[in-house]
This record gives sequence, structure tokens and C-alpha cells, in this order.
Amino acid sequence: MLSFLYFISRGGIKSPWSRRKRKRALSGQHWNRLFSSNGKLRDGGKKFLKKVRSGGIEPSIRAEVWPFLLGVYDLNSSKEDRNSIKIKKRKEYEKLRRQCHHIQNCYKGNGLNVINEFINEDFSDGAEGSESPYPEGVSKRACVLPKELKSLCSKVEESESSNWASLECMDEDTSELTYVDPCIGESESSDSESSYEEDPDRTPVSANLEDNCDPKPKFFRSSSTKSEVSISDKTPEDFATWQRIIRVDAIRANTEWALFARNQAEVPEEKALRSATSVGLKDYDHLEPYMIYHAARLVALLEAYALYDPEIGYCQGMSDLLSPIIAVMEEDHEAFWCFVGFMRKARNNFRLDEVGIRRQLKTVSQIIKRKDSHLYRHLQKLQAEDCFFLYRMVVVLFRRELTFEQTVCLWEVMWADQAAIRAGIGRSTWGRIRLHAPPTDDLLLYAIAACVLQRRKLIIEKYSSMDEILRECNSMAGQLDVWKLLDDAHHLVVNLHHKI
Repeated sequence: MLSFLYFISRGGIKSPWSRRKRKRALSGQHWNRLFSSNGKLRDGGKKFLKKVRSGGIEPSIRAEVWPFLLGVYDLNSSKEDRNSIKIKKRKEYEKLRRQCHHIQNCYKGNGLNVINEFINEDFSDGAEGSESPYPEGVSKRACVLPKELKSLCSKVEESESSNWASLECMDEDTSELTYVDPCIGESESSDSESSYEEDPDRTPVSANLEDNCDPKPKFFRSSSTKSEVSISDKTPEDFATWQRIIRVDAIRANTEWALFARNQAEVPEEKALRSATSVGLKDYDHLEPYMIYHAARLVALLEAYALYDPEIGYCQGMSDLLSPIIAVMEEDHEAFWCFVGFMRKARNNFRLDEVGIRRQLKTVSQIIKRKDSHLYRHLQKLQAEDCFFLYRMVVVLFRRELTFEQTVCLWEVMWADQAAIRAGIGRSTWGRIRLHAPPTDDLLLYAIAACVLQRRKLIIEKYSSMDEILRECNSMAGQLDVWKLLDDAHHLVVNLHHKI
């Protein structure tokens, strides 16, 4: 009887992501059976993606599987192809690291003025098919940089209690409202302890609100942006500034990953100290060896990414996205290229013009409006229909609201959708999946909307200001059921994807 009632409540159809009906995660045995004799995924990876979308991946094989989901390896590649790609990608990463050392040791103070010289080099060592992080039509030699970088000045201050770093900047232009978390520099997320700079040009990711913190959202004016500007035409953000912020964030990274990465959690002290020395990490005497090792890896990979993609460089919040990847991937070069694949879409969250963030918040708003007009009207009364109270969820992809294991489960399903779209796998492929749900690039946004809709009664009946909603969103860490969230997100995709 209960089963029948559930069937009716879901509109007569059960979702494949329902916790009760969810299939088992992709196992190592099943994973090996998906390959043909020459090491190619059978049927172009369709069965593989279906399996991940419906059940996720067993932890023991994530390091093998993630490069396929994140586009490091093509779904149609053979074992020989992948071996060749792995060698080329290792060389590219090693060259980026050499360049980071060169800038750090020989060009202190010149920063990205020197990076322009390296951009003009072919760091791929002639490897064909080397990917560019830049949008189509923008070359590595003429990187698009926002206008805000024109007059950046920074000052790093560390408080005695928390070692928070803050960037103090003034901008000449004033044109566009930028949301800034009300408690930046005053509180920490319970899920991640990364620090966030109060830089008017870069909207920081919000931390959890404390009881004594003013929850009222604040806004700074930030300058407009100008596209198609050569890196040599502007004074870009100093690489040394990125290095300082990266090191502060790395030292304060959360340690939840250690439970899921035993090999790294048991790293010898000698190896940890050697890694720290190699990247110039300091002020880590209070950390355990495994934390030092993790912090050193964060520094190495984030510096390399800042050099690889100088348009984005480093923004706080990126360390939250990288941390789960390096916990799973033990080889730095493999972790780096997985992160590059992840950032192919996520990089838009860190653009100074905030176009990507605003588009995503607008999409979430539209999902809520079409699904629940009553809730949307209540948000309008509170002047919260723009959904800026969800800013942090969008920027760091639920990393602050979910546990480590929940985060990677959500990301794996999201990556499987994105991989299917990249591979051009059509809607008909998913015909046998309940609800006939097509993959979407915006699964995360549907999950965020589902999170709000799950709290509709609370929001409508008890909250009378956007401040209260913001406080609720910033205090839900550890309270979410990721598979129920995916279940509801999937239901929204089925009903609304063609309308959004």
C-alpha cells in the first residue's frame, strides 16, 4: 500500500535516483566488463554513463573512472590512446610546474607580466589535441582579461586568531552591483575552513553565518568588463598575489577527505615536509603530516591552473572544488587534468563579470517559479526572487552543504550528464531509464532548486526576510540527503527542462 501511495505521489512514475530504488554503484568488476579486448568502452560508453547516472561509482575505482567523466580520456579511446595521452599530459603538467617555480624564484614582483611570456610558449611540447581553457575564438596569446584587473592593489593581512587573508582594493569604475557575503572574514564554514578575501572585484564564497553576525546581504560596486582585451594591454593580477591566497587557503583546507584516502592520510612526515618545501609552503608547524601533504598538493595544482588559465587565475572557492579530486587522484598530473576538465564548466563561476553566476541564479529562480508559484510569490515579497541567497551553493557546487562522500556522489552524476552531452549521446539512448530523463548541463541547478523546494513550507510560514533564508541556507551543512536531492532534481528535469 505504501509503495502504491509513493507511486501516485510521484505522478505515477518512480525516479531512478530514488534512494529506495537506486541501483548499485558501478563496481570494479562491472567496470572491467564494459571494455572490449582493445581497451575501448563498448557502445561508446552509453552503458557506463547510464550506470553512473543511476548509482554513482564505488570509491575503489574512482581514480580510474573520473578521467573518462571529466574528458581527460575520450569515451571512444583505446588503451593505447590513453597511454599516449597520459604521457603527453604528464609532460604538460610538469612543464607548467617548472614555469611556476621559475616565476616564483626569478620574477618576484613581476607576476603575470611574466606569465604572458609563457603563454606565448607552446607548453604542450608539440602534443596534438592539447585543450585550451579559453572560450572559442580566444587564443592563449590574446587572453581575455576583465577590466577590473587594471587597477588592482592588494594588501595581505593575517589575523592572530585565524590567519585570514584579506585583499583591500579600490576600483575607479562603478557600474554594477556585486553580491558580497555579509560575514566574510568573520566566520567559517563548518564543512570547509578555506579563507575568503574581501575583494570587491571578486565576489567571495559565503561562510556559514554566526548568531552574532549581521545577515543582511551587502553589495559593492564593481566595474564593468570589456571583452577581447589582450593580456599585454592590461596590468593583470600579480601571480604573487594568487600564490599568497592559495597558500592561506591550502593551510586551512578541511580534513574530511582523510577518511576516504587512507594512502594519503598515512603519508610519512618526511614525504609531507619534502612536498611542502617543493612548493614553498610555510606556517604549517601546527598541522599533521597528512594535512601538510594535502596542502602542498593543493598549492602545486592551483598554481599550475592559475598559469594554465590566467583569465581566471585563482579565486577562493576553487580549493573547495580541487580538494575532493586530489583526495581521489594520487598522481598530481592526473588530478590536475581532471580539475581542468571540471573547470571547463565551473570556471564560469569565477569570472569577474559574474555573468555565469547570474545566469545560473536566474535559471534556479525560473525553476522555482514554474514549479511552485506560491513560493516564488513569497520570495518576491521578500525581494529574494533573484535567489542570491543561493550564491554559495552555485559557486562551489554544494561543497559546503554536503559531506565529502555526498559531494562526490552528486558530482559524479553531474559529470555523467555532462559527459553524455559532450559525446552527443541522444535522448533516445535514455529511453529505458524511468522517466526518460535526458542529461542536462544544469543538473546542479535543478538540485539547488530542489533543495529550496524541500524547504518551501518553512520558508513560507516562518521566514519574513531574505536574511532568514540566507541564514537557513548557510546552516544546512550535513542535513541533506544527496540521493533524495537527486531524486527531486531528476523529477524537475523531466517536467521543466524543455521550459527553462
